[in-house]
Amino acid sequence: QLQLVESGGGLVQPGGSLRLSCAASGFTLDYYAIGWFRQAPGKEREGVLCISSSGDSTNYVDSVKGRFIMSRDNAKNTVYLQMNSLKPEDTAVYFCAAEAGPCSSWDAAFGSWGQGTQVTVSS
Repeated sequence: QLQLVESGGGLVQPGGSLRLSCAASGFTLDYYAIGWFRQAPGKEREGVLCISSSGDSTNYVDSVKGRFIMSRDNAKNTVYLQMNSLKPEDTAVYFCAAEAGPCSSWDAAFGSWGQGTQVTVSS
């Protein structure tokens, strides 16, 4: 059974950093595109970043460019989202998702999802 588990969320002050992890079990991440999505209170879920099976990452949100970096460690079957210079508007539940096809910002394209991890940026 394909399973994704996110971790690393929490409360951080503005300007701080967090690294989210997305660990996979039941399948090998190597052959999947992995997307990070987020959903803020009262807002729709949005695609943030995606990394393809070849390791190329795509950024879908202008406000995180230069601050969020996605990487994958196939040996650990884990994908990471390094978030730097965090802002209050980054507060959301962050989800990772897997897709056998190419990267997409469209959440319906992803078939397997984690349960989400809360990120709160506040002083």
